[in-house]
Amino acid sequence: MTSILKCILIHGDNAMDYHISKSRYCSAVQCPKILWLKKNMPEEFDSSVVNQAVLDAGSAVGDLAMGLFGDFVEVPFGNLSDMVAKTKQLMDLQTPVIAEASFSTDGLFCSVDILKVLNDTEVELYEVKSSTSVHDIYYHDAAFQYYVLSKLGYKVRSCNIVHINNQYERNGELDIHELFTIKEVTADVIALQHEVEANIRMLREYMKQIEEPEDDIGEHCFSPYPCGFFAYCSRHLPTPNIFQVAGARTTTKLKCYRKGIVSFEDLNTCDLLSGAQYKQIEHELFHYPPYIDKERIGEFMQTITYPLYFLDFESFQPAIPLYDHSHPYEQIVFQYSLHYIESEGGELKHKEFLAYPGEDPRRKLAEQLCADIPLDVCTTAYNMGFEKGRIRGIAELFPDLREHLMNIHDNIVDLMIPFQKKWYYCRAMQGSYSIKYVLPALFPDDPALDYHNLEGIHNGGEASDAFAKMAAMTEGEIEKTREHLLKYCGLDTFAMVKVWEKLKEAI
Repeated sequence: MTSILKCILIHGDNAMDYHISKSRYCSAVQCPKILWLKKNMPEEFDSSVVNQAVLDAGSAVGDLAMGLFGDFVEVPFGNLSDMVAKTKQLMDLQTPVIAEASFSTDGLFCSVDILKVLNDTEVELYEVKSSTSVHDIYYHDAAFQYYVLSKLGYKVRSCNIVHINNQYERNGELDIHELFTIKEVTADVIALQHEVEANIRMLREYMKQIEEPEDDIGEHCFSPYPCGFFAYCSRHLPTPNIFQVAGARTTTKLKCYRKGIVSFEDLNTCDLLSGAQYKQIEHELFHYPPYIDKERIGEFMQTITYPLYFLDFESFQPAIPLYDHSHPYEQIVFQYSLHYIESEGGELKHKEFLAYPGEDPRRKLAEQLCADIPLDVCTTAYNMGFEKGRIRGIAELFPDLREHLMNIHDNIVDLMIPFQKKWYYCRAMQGSYSIKYVLPALFPDDPALDYHNLEGIHNGGEASDAFAKMAAMTEGEIEKTREHLLKYCGLDTFAMVKVWEKLKEAI
C-alpha cells in the first residue's frame, strides 16, 4: 500500500478485532492513542485530514508497480483469512511474484505490496510508496513486515522501498522501470527488529486500557501525518489558542505550549512570535477596527494599470505522468479564468479556458492565453508565485510562444501583497491572507462571493480531483463537471475583482 492512512481505512478499524496490521503498527509508531481513539471514540475523528486524491494516487501507483518484475499474481482483497490462505496456496506453487501477499501470525497481519519468492523459505519484500523519497516511517512499515515473515519462518533476503523517481520525464510509452526507484533498506530494517518487538508488546498492553490514555500534545500530532484526532486531544485548550495562530511554525507553537503560553492573553505578552502574528492576537483580544495603511495601499495600487486583467489557474498533479515532456507530480494547468477591464469605468468582461479530459491541455491553453491577454498589459493574480511558475513552465515547453508568455509573466502584479503585508487587516481574517479568508472578511454578507454556495466544487483541491476523474466519466457527467469547474474558477477571478475594488475604496 502506498499510504499508511489508506491502510488503516482498508483494514477495518471499525471492527477492531484486535489484530495488529502494519498500518495499525505504523500509526502506533506515530502515536498509540490514534488507535485507542479510533477503536473507542471513532466519532471524534476529523475526516478532513484524509486527502482522497492522495489515496487515489497511491492506489494507481501501487497497481502500476506490480508489473515491475514481470508477470505476477495478485491476492484479491477480501476476508483476511482468505487472503492469507490464497497467499499460502501461491507460495506452495512457487509463484515467482505475488502482489498483496498476506501473512498472519500471533495476531499480527501484513500484506506485502510485492513479494518475490526465491524458494520455499526465501523471499524479497518490496513496499511501494507514491512519494518521491523515502521517509522515516517507511522503515518502520518494512520492519513490521520483516518481523511477521520472520516469525513465520521465512528468510527475508532483502527489504526494499519502491518510490517515484521525480526526475523521470515521459516520452512516448510509460517506462515503469524509469518511473520507479528501488532503495534497499535491509540493514535498517534488521536494526529495527528489537524496537518492533517492544512496540508490539507496548501496543497490546496499551489497547487494553479502559480509561482514555493521557498522552499529551506533541510533534506526533503533526508528523509524519496530520492526526484527525488533534481537535479532540486539544479540546482542553482555550479558544483561540497558540495552535490557531496563523503563520507560526509548528515548532514555535509546541515551544509555547510546553511553556504554558497557550491563550491569546498569554501570547500577547511573550516575544516568541512575529509582528504579523501579534496583529492577529491583538485584533482578536481587543476587537480593533480594521487596520488600513492607506499610504502603502495607495502606493501598491499605482502599480495596477489599465487595461487590467485578473488571472487564475487551476491545475492537477498526476503522480504518473500522463503526457509527453511531463514529470511525476508536475503541476499541469488545465483551466483558467480571466476577468478584465479595458479602461477606467469600462465594462467588466470575462474569458475562460477549460481542457477536455484525455488530451494534453498545455498547448491549447498556452495559445488561448496568448490570444486572450495582449502584450504589455497589467495582469493581477492572487499569490502570483503559482501563476508565474506555471507560465514559466509552459514557456519553456513551447519556445514559439515564449516571448508572449514571458511578457504576461513579467507584467503580473500580486493582489495578495496588501493582505500578506498586513496593510489591510481585520479580525475576521484570523491571521490569514488566503483569499478564502480575506474574501468573506471583506464581504461577509454577499452570497454571490460565498464558495459554499457553489455546486460540486468549492476549492482548488476539489477542482483538481474533479478534472483528474473526468476521463472515467460519462458524457453527461463530464458536462456537469465542466459546468461546476467553470463556475468555481470564474468565482476566483470575480473575487479578485471585488478585492481590487475594496482596495480602491480604502484609499
